[in-house]
Amino acid sequence: MDHLKDKVVVITGAGSGFGRLVAHKSVVRGAQVLAVDVNHNALETLRNELPGVHIAVADVTQLDELKAAVLQAVGLWGRVDVMINNAGVMPLAFYSDHDQAMDAWTRCVDVNFKGVLHGIVAVYDQMISQERGQVINLSSIYGNFPVVGAGVYGATKAAVDFLSSSLRMEAQGKIKVTTVKPTGVPGTNLGAGIVNPDAIVGILGQNAPAYGQLMQAHQAGELPAEYTDSEHIEYYALDPEHLADQIVYVMDQPWGVAISEITVRASGDAYLL
Repeated sequence: MDHLKDKVVVITGAGSGFGRLVAHKSVVRGAQVLAVDVNHNALETLRNELPGVHIAVADVTQLDELKAAVLQAVGLWGRVDVMINNAGVMPLAFYSDHDQAMDAWTRCVDVNFKGVLHGIVAVYDQMISQERGQVINLSSIYGNFPVVGAGVYGATKAAVDFLSSSLRMEAQGKIKVTTVKPTGVPGTNLGAGIVNPDAIVGILGQNAPAYGQLMQAHQAGELPAEYTDSEHIEYYALDPEHLADQIVYVMDQPWGVAISEITVRASGDAYLL
């Protein structure tokens, strides 16, 4: 059976990255999608590409704006079945980079932590009154354990894990909760927010030199095909499509079945967490 068809899905950060892909895949599967993003132009482009999607401009750091987006979805379809708190930034930096990183770190806390909290609060009463709903929160393997170069980013993702688990326990039987933990996915624009590129060493550890060589070879067009082919076990860097497919998968379940946590990796990736 198709459990995604006709579900009402609200996606934050839907103007780019995973959110954009999930919006596409959900509409194709017959879901009713409200794409939410702070970037109006990105949303308009998405709407032009994807007939049937509805859009709402909202900044996840502003609770009132997210509440208004949820009310828009309720006005259109009478309910919200799934809230995907996808919007996020990744300002990797060492503590010694604080002069350059502080503004980005502050925004990271506002978007990655407060934004997820706001998304939960925006749909909570509606889902409780409906007596069913699903909240999907985008976390990261960086939230699994502290590493150098990701003190602030990793802390926000660990906080997302805490928010998710506590919501699951408090709303048991009414709201099912899924935490999605991507590994490195170079094909998104998330890496554009990195303050110090050297800070990625924390998640690579002893694998950093070999991973760097793979990246250089990839950029030069000299990487053997098996490393970039998902049909091979050596596949080293996850394509965003694969992560988006798994987000769709956790939605495509009977109401009584909850996939509470999922980590998706390239089988040959070099990440330690």
